[in-house]
Amino acid sequence: MSEQNVEQSNKVEETEAHFYRVRFRRDGQEFTAMAKMPNLRRDEAVMVKTDHGLEPAIVYGFAPPNPQSEVIRRASFEISRRPTSDEENRYQKLAAHEHSAFDICQTLIDKHQLIMRLIRVEKFFNGSKMIFYFTADSRVDFRALVKDLVQEFRTRVEMRQVGVRHETKMIGGIGVCGRELCCSSFMKKFDSVSIKMAKEQDLPLNPTKISGVCNRLLCCLTYEYDTYKNQRRKMPRVGRRLKIGDDIFRVKRQIPLQEAIVVNTGEGEEKLLLKPDWMTAEILRAEKAPRKSDPKGDVETAEKPGKKG
Repeated sequence: MSEQNVEQSNKVEETEAHFYRVRFRRDGQEFTAMAKMPNLRRDEAVMVKTDHGLEPAIVYGFAPPNPQSEVIRRASFEISRRPTSDEENRYQKLAAHEHSAFDICQTLIDKHQLIMRLIRVEKFFNGSKMIFYFTADSRVDFRALVKDLVQEFRTRVEMRQVGVRHETKMIGGIGVCGRELCCSSFMKKFDSVSIKMAKEQDLPLNPTKISGVCNRLLCCLTYEYDTYKNQRRKMPRVGRRLKIGDDIFRVKRQIPLQEAIVVNTGEGEEKLLLKPDWMTAEILRAEKAPRKSDPKGDVETAEKPGKKG
């Protein structure tokens, strides 16, 4: 290959977008970042563009390929460059500074006798701002605390109150599935979760079985909810009567994953019907409620809404 072709191929590699998984803190959440550098290695420090300037991060590997190649891939952040030696040394000390700030803030909280629980401290790499995350059962008057913190660190201070879900997301942990918590690993936002989702998936309604570390309903209840709901719509509903040959059955329960239903026979026994069986069944109309008899005669009449007497 000629030198001109080599230069052209190198230019193509430099302009081509590559996607990586990065973390701003070792124990933080992973994000997808785009870079024009194809040779970034795992555990390598990089400088990432954010809303408040460049922030250092750690590369955790390549991002998984997009299964839909025709869809334009979007990254949460963009990797700008590798850090200088001075920036890398400051980044290595950043976590220690945040832990020190956590201890100082906790001491001041005890001093002011505030009923709040400090969760985490984040310091911008350029030192322009510090964010203190906390939880509390009610509103907290932390004006005197902020005043002391500003005097201590000589920078902008923000107190941010979060809920129990965000608290668990920041602290992290292992779920009942044995994997890292979804909220602390890849989730960007919390979707609403209801007990109806557990019922739709035939899960036990025991709070200890369907609650997460945060004592709220498991976020993963939303993952397969739409699949179960759509599958149930294609199957005979509970209570419907089916006619197969000369036999009539009543649907008692649906099993969406097996595409099967449990029916009651006329003799009070239960029977499992697979998809080929209930697909050929005739669905009978619902039985109408009997009408009340006319007290003046034998003719049956239906009651009409309105005033009596």
